[in-house]
Amino acid sequence: MAKVKSKYVCQNCGYFSVKWLGKCSECGSWESMVEEIETASVETDSRTLRATNKVEKPISIKAISLEKDDRFSSGIEELDIVLGGGIVKGSLILVGGDPGIGKSTLMLQVADHVARQGKKVLYVSGEESIKQTKMRADRLGIESEDLYVLSENNMDLILAEINQLKPDVMVIDSIQTVYREDVASAPGSVSQVREATGLLMKISKGMGISTFIVGHVTKNGAIAGPKVLEHMVDTVLYFEGERYHIYRILRAVKNRFGSTNEIGVYEMTNKGLQGVSNPSNLFISERRSEASGSVVTAAIEGTRPVLVEIQALVSQTTFGMPRRTAVGVDYNKLVMLMAVLEKRVGLALADQDCYINVVGGMSMDEPSADLAIVTSVAASFRNFIMNSETLVFGEVGLTGEIRNVSQAQSRVNEGVKLGFKRFIIPYGNLEGLDIPKKVTVSGVKTVEEAFSNLFGR
Repeated sequence: MAKVKSKYVCQNCGYFSVKWLGKCSECGSWESMVEEIETASVETDSRTLRATNKVEKPISIKAISLEKDDRFSSGIEELDIVLGGGIVKGSLILVGGDPGIGKSTLMLQVADHVARQGKKVLYVSGEESIKQTKMRADRLGIESEDLYVLSENNMDLILAEINQLKPDVMVIDSIQTVYREDVASAPGSVSQVREATGLLMKISKGMGISTFIVGHVTKNGAIAGPKVLEHMVDTVLYFEGERYHIYRILRAVKNRFGSTNEIGVYEMTNKGLQGVSNPSNLFISERRSEASGSVVTAAIEGTRPVLVEIQALVSQTTFGMPRRTAVGVDYNKLVMLMAVLEKRVGLALADQDCYINVVGGMSMDEPSADLAIVTSVAASFRNFIMNSETLVFGEVGLTGEIRNVSQAQSRVNEGVKLGFKRFIIPYGNLEGLDIPKKVTVSGVKTVEEAFSNLFGR
């Protein structure tokens, strides 16, 4: 008889101890240690061994040939962009997001589009019955014959259906609900998530099945389960946005087969999620041209430029300590840029509240947005209304200099396409820049020079 042991495992980081601890010694989280039972010897199901164990021999990298069907379209253009051109055969993709944001809806739509291409798709739902999944499919207008639905939580039974059906694409919704019988812990625990993902990884690589794993996130925004989960998969996608807003952003934070900076923008409709082919027009479509503190900048998300509106509101404070609030922009970056405005430009902002917002739920973490941030703050402080056809971008240094940014030509071309006629850019980016007709491009070296071009003296 196998010897039974007990251990306490942190549900946040996977750290384990032989005794219960109120605070995890590794990650510092409180009340996260859960008791789990482990056995000294675990018998592995023979079906699992046959499906996952395959003897491989070393092959010269020059002798490995790639076929055209190693990557295929998901049927959703925005998702293909985020994945780097489509779904890679045999890849393991983790999709995370808040509850109710649309993960299951997107996965069901992807399953339908792939099934229409003549590929077999297995949709495994651990949270809904097959009738509930059918109700969602009817709402989305999904009726593909090659889309098979399975409501099951036991990984051994799921494996048996995989061996019988042999699908091309598989969706597991969600990884926190499935379990293995030989792991003595509750579904969703660190051990169960790690073991189930490891088995799915072997199945995907061994049988060439492209697998999507849906994962819940914690209150901190990270995918629930051990951090090793994100290291095991090939691609990690985060579904961002407010559940009560109609727009969603799908962002790749890890991708072994493409760029890690791509985003896909979706609109939630009564027929499911619809891709937004022109995100720039979406983010600036409702801009008020007669309001001060509104500036449009061009950001690079992956391989494509996206125009984003940055809004600032500066007002006299009523508190002893002025407030600084940033949404979509790093708080420390805002404080640093306001210090540059006080020291290098002479704006008296010490007694002013400042609020910065990036419209549309975008997050601006690249330095090219610096010039737009300081411009919006200065415009709001002086109550100056910017020309609605002006676009600015550039990195701001602590001495007030404007530094070059990458892909300036793409940023200018995107602005011209949407009707912008005046551009304030770093002086160094003028070299080799192809300036379209009827467009004015001004290169600036300092923040003072940029303000002279925008506001005059």
